[in-house]
This record gives sequence, C-alpha cells and structure tokens, in this order.
Amino acid sequence: MVLAESARKVQKELQARGIEAKVLELPDSTRTAVEAAQAIGCTVAQIVKSLVFRGAASGKAILIEASGVNRVNEKAVAEILGEAIVKADADFVREKTGFAIGGIPPLGHATEMGAVLIDEDLLQYGTLWAAAGTPHAVFSLTPAELVKISNGKVVSIK
Repeated sequence: MVLAESARKVQKELQARGIEAKVLELPDSTRTAVEAAQAIGCTVAQIVKSLVFRGAASGKAILIEASGVNRVNEKAVAEILGEAIVKADADFVREKTGFAIGGIPPLGHATEMGAVLIDEDLLQYGTLWAAAGTPHAVFSLTPAELVKISNGKVVSIK
C-alpha cells in the first residue's frame, strides 16, 4: 500500500532520526484522540495529541504533545513558558507545521517550534500512538522516542 504524501514525509523523518516505527494508514479516521483509539484499539490516554498554540506576545508556534485524555491548562502552560498562549487557527497550524489539524505529527514540521512541551502523563505508557501527517495515518512509539524526536520538555500541562 502506498502512503499518502504527508504520511511518506513522516515515515522518512522517522527513519532519518533512527526510529523504527512504521506509519500505518487506517480506513477509519484518527482525526480525534477518541477516533484514533477506536481505530487502533488502544486507550485514549495512549494517543499523543499534537496541539499547536501561538505565543500571545511572541507569535511563535508552541507545540504541546498531550495525552488524549488531557486538556491543556493554558494558564499553567503560560507560567511554564513565561507568556500567554492562544489556540492557533488552521492557517497558522498549516503554515508552521506543514500539516493540517487532525494529522499533525510530533516531528517533521515546516518551521522550528518556539517551544515543545510533552505531557508528563504520556510517560507512564509503554506504547504511544501519534498522528503521521494525515487524519488516517498513525505510528507507534515509546515515550522516550517521543521526547527524542520532538526535543520537547516534559511538564505538567494540566
């Protein structure tokens, strides 16, 4: 099966970083954490939600890798970053990541993120699942691999 162009880009990026993961394209949507968990057969908590925010003062893209069951506490994140954050719109997300909302992977972005934060709750699982460039593509990885490929800082986002 031939992967979609965005999914191929993610697969190449994984290989370039020495990650053995294989991108899978599924017939069912993986656009939301609940849909992804249902399609994969894992818990919603094992889904890595790649959420893009914009620094309110700096305008920089902020990537938050959150467990599928958690909501981002924007005030807590603002304290960590030293600036308020606002939810980014679809155009900003595509411009900064190169991917559409619902398929944003934790690596291979079009531009460097201003900051990458990883939800500490993700570290309790042996296997995580992340989007791979489209709302139907995913790959599995370990928490250590997530930290490595995203170069993120592990924090409490709640």
